[in-house]
Parts: sequence; C-alpha cells; structure tokens
Amino acid sequence: MNEMKCAAVSLLFFVPFASPLPSQEADPAERWEEHIRKFEENDKQNPSQANGVLFVGSSSIRMWDTAKWFPGAGVINRGFGGSQISDVNYFANRIVLKYRPRVIVFYAGDNDVAKGKSTKRVLDDFTTFAGLVARELPESHIIYVPIKPSLARWKLWPTMREANAMIERLAENRDNLHYADTATPMLGDDGTPRAELFIKDGLHLSDKGYEIWTGVVGPLIEKTKREPKVTNDQ
Repeated sequence: MNEMKCAAVSLLFFVPFASPLPSQEADPAERWEEHIRKFEENDKQNPSQANGVLFVGSSSIRMWDTAKWFPGAGVINRGFGGSQISDVNYFANRIVLKYRPRVIVFYAGDNDVAKGKSTKRVLDDFTTFAGLVARELPESHIIYVPIKPSLARWKLWPTMREANAMIERLAENRDNLHYADTATPMLGDDGTPRAELFIKDGLHLSDKGYEIWTGVVGPLIEKTKREPKVTNDQ
C-alpha cells in the first residue's frame, strides 16, 4: 500500500514536467525553424545594413509589401504567418537583434488572443520584447502597431482593444516605444470594421487596409529616424 502511495505521489509530481505544451504554446523551434532558416538564407544572399527599418510579427507583417509601401527606406520584413508574440521573443536573436535596426515596426498579438491568451499575457510578452530591445539595442525605437479590429475576429475585439490600451499606456512611459493608432481609422461610422479594408477572409488586409497602416506608420518611422538616440532604463 505504501509503495502504491509513493508511486502515486511520484506520478503527481512528474506529470506536469512530462505534459506537452498547450496548443497556444506549441514549441516555436519545431513549428518555425524552417521559416527562420529561410530568412537566414536570404540574409546570406542579400546582406542587410544596420540602422534600417525592421518589420516583424505575424501574417499582417508578412503580407505587407513593405518594399512597395516604403521605397528607399531600407526595410527588412521578418513576418511569419500565424506567429504569436512569444514566437517573436523566442527567435529575437535571429530575426531582430542581429540586424541592429534603427526602427522596429512590430505587429503581433492577433493570434495570441485568438488562441485564448489573456490581455495580461499579451502585455507581459510584449513587455518582454520591449525590454529585450531596450537592453540589447538601447538606441533603437519600436513602433507598436495595435491588434486590428477585423471582420473575422470581431467577437474578440473587446479583449484585443483592452490589450492595445494596456500597451499604449506602456508606451507613454518609454521614450523608445511608440504606439501607432492604426486601429481607429479601420472602424466605420457605425463602430465596426470597414469591409473594404480586408480581403475575402475578413482577417487580412487589402491594399486599402495597408494604405491606412502606411499612412499612420510612415510618418512615425520618419519621426523616430530624426529623433536623438535614446537610452532607456528598464
């Protein structure tokens, strides 16, 4: 009987370490390694100079034709569709820090909320990213593009809006973090997402959608390029 109890206790303490990660915490290395290696192969063929503009995040970044919308800006696009903030953090050394960009345009969090992550988790993960950049690249600026109000995920908008507000408040207290309000102009007079800003899936942006994003983000990029270099105490 005692042996059975000991076995049960051992199992109780062993299971949490043996259990697989929940779906929203799928192993980033296993899921994204091929994508990251493609970025690295591209770097070998097309080396990037430091002090450029890096776009990083999920599919809304990947599908943003940044070379078209920001000609002559020396942009680097490191968007990988379906990714979450924690995935960007995991690969930060390989897709962010090594480029030593002057400006980082960041969009992720959409998939995080869709996978059930809380607003606190979204904030914590982004705070981790912002802290990493401030520590390793203290002279770089981050432009946060808020989670977008979309037709496909409209039911999740209250949670997404709250996460955006939390990060906007964070940005108010950090010199190198800037909140680009692309979300407000995406809403119509009735307070719902404007259908013409999306492609057929109701989630990803059309050219009209990217026109709005570019109109908000572009001036911020130019502004941050002109600002004195900053050092943030975290």
